[in-house]
Amino acid sequence: MEARRAHAHGRSTDLNPPVRFAPVRFERDAEPPPKRVDTVFYEDSSVSVISENRSPDLPFDASLNPYRGCEHGCAYCYARPTHEYLGWSAGLDFETRILVKSNAAALLEKALSAPAWRPRPLFFSGVTDPYQPVERQRQITRACLAVLAHFRNPASLITKNSLVLRDRDLLTELAEWGGVTVSLSVTTLDRDLARRMEPRTASPRQRLETVAALAKAGIPVGVIAAPMIPGLTDTELPAIIAAAKDAGARWVHYLPLRLPRGTDTVFLDWLDRELPGKRARVEDRLRSLRGGGLNDTTPGRRFRGTGLWAQTLRQLYELGVRRSGFNARPHTLRTDAFRPVGGKQLDLFNP
Repeated sequence: MEARRAHAHGRSTDLNPPVRFAPVRFERDAEPPPKRVDTVFYEDSSVSVISENRSPDLPFDASLNPYRGCEHGCAYCYARPTHEYLGWSAGLDFETRILVKSNAAALLEKALSAPAWRPRPLFFSGVTDPYQPVERQRQITRACLAVLAHFRNPASLITKNSLVLRDRDLLTELAEWGGVTVSLSVTTLDRDLARRMEPRTASPRQRLETVAALAKAGIPVGVIAAPMIPGLTDTELPAIIAAAKDAGARWVHYLPLRLPRGTDTVFLDWLDRELPGKRARVEDRLRSLRGGGLNDTTPGRRFRGTGLWAQTLRQLYELGVRRSGFNARPHTLRTDAFRPVGGKQLDLFNP
């Protein structure tokens, strides 16, 4: 057994790396990490809720993030550096300081009521998980889905939390006219590894059971095998694909690991603490896949990588898909069912 360094219970890191935009940096004296770090929630004062993007390799151009920061605390999360724009770190701050957009549903209703709105799929979330633990109490994602169902505007959701099953009623309503897709992300089938790497979300088995439940309800659902970590989880890809097919997934895709600045510090430190004997192999293969670095932001390469290990991962994917008999055709969401409401106030925001 590899020795593990102590860290706060239920957290993937006890680090708070320097914030690159902060003019002043504080270094605390060396001391044992606290045994427990509570999550603190803050109200977000955003005046709009829909984010636009023009990235040529993203399958959506509009997204909605009900929360900033994510309590799931996944060690590899590419969204960690976004917290630095708030003056917080990509480390422990990202998973313990969460901004909550309490007025997201009202802002969404306003946006969809505007004459300039062009009906199009909204992606939940693009950055952080819309079904992280705080959603159980705040129900902001649910309120936004209710708005979308009322306007008949399509949505695509990705999560790793079985809490999405709570909203089967709204998802079924959207699915009746071709207005929703749901994807569950699965990184590994190893329960212990998942618990250590993704400490505050559903187990792999629970995610696959969620896929099965959504499929049974007639909701278009698939699996994103992501991130595939070279030298650690990449060989699981065919098994994940097979498990997704058995659960009733209509599609399966994969994404290799990428470590933006900030996430790299957290994830490599996590490897040192949890799997010290594997760090060299993982880092070496990742750098091979990422052209010598730990991340590559070039459109067309960031979601596939380059070189031998990218090719190997692609071959594993194709093998798994072929053996499982997946139909790779994309699922198209309808936009012609949209019905403008004209700015009427909807009684949806008090779950």
